[in-house]
Amino acid sequence: GYAHWKGQVLNSDELHELYEGLKLNKVNRYDYVLTGYTRDTSFLAMVVDIVQELKQQNSNLVYVCDPVMGDKWNGEGSMYVPKDLLPVYRDKVVPVADIITPNQFEAELLTGRKIYTEKDALEVMDMLHAMGPETVVITSSDLQAPSGNDYLIALGSHRKTKADGTRITQRIRMESPKVDAVFVGTGDLFAAMLLAWTHKHPNNLKVACEKTVSAMQHVLQRTIKSAKVQAGEGNKPNSAQLELRMVQSKKDIENPEIIVKATVL
Repeated sequence: GYAHWKGQVLNSDELHELYEGLKLNKVNRYDYVLTGYTRDTSFLAMVVDIVQELKQQNSNLVYVCDPVMGDKWNGEGSMYVPKDLLPVYRDKVVPVADIITPNQFEAELLTGRKIYTEKDALEVMDMLHAMGPETVVITSSDLQAPSGNDYLIALGSHRKTKADGTRITQRIRMESPKVDAVFVGTGDLFAAMLLAWTHKHPNNLKVACEKTVSAMQHVLQRTIKSAKVQAGEGNKPNSAQLELRMVQSKKDIENPEIIVKATVL
């Protein structure tokens, strides 16, 4: 990412004030809420209060949460937000979420269980289902891909309750080619596209994830190709050159050619 940034960070009081303005204007009915990176426990708690109130306005509201807390580098996990956010995510945020998109490390943090195998990952997703969300997508992992070391494994699970009370769970695995570059905003883009495609395909996680991951690949490949041209032969692209080419990828985002297939487990 970039070495420097300037500006202000919205705090919980300011978020509450903005939401009160929406209520006064009677524009506080939403179909979806999507949240991502935050560093403050009071802000996160305010998000929960707002989501719960919005769900009272519309019981069909879908809350998509990307529980951004950390990641793994060379097999070692590390949090890049304050540690006191973990219990807020685990005990307050995840229980009101409908869809969550943790990476492997974040899924391990939320459940207190390590993932070493695909079986572990499936059991961790079941634990996350039990906490509240109907849909869980582990967006990246360090599991060994059947196709080899050049591929990244993502896993998804969708649980729904039928009219007779029985539960059906659809589980999938995806293998996508690794891209040798560091991008900013890929998690945000993934969560936003998963929201869009689960809206289009609410009962078919396989199709929703295939479209999401395929679109991601189109954006990343276009970005790295353009960045290498800008950097010049033999030079490593910088952060500015690696800005995601989303505008240029509009058609791929709206109607992606499926280049990453999901395997039903």
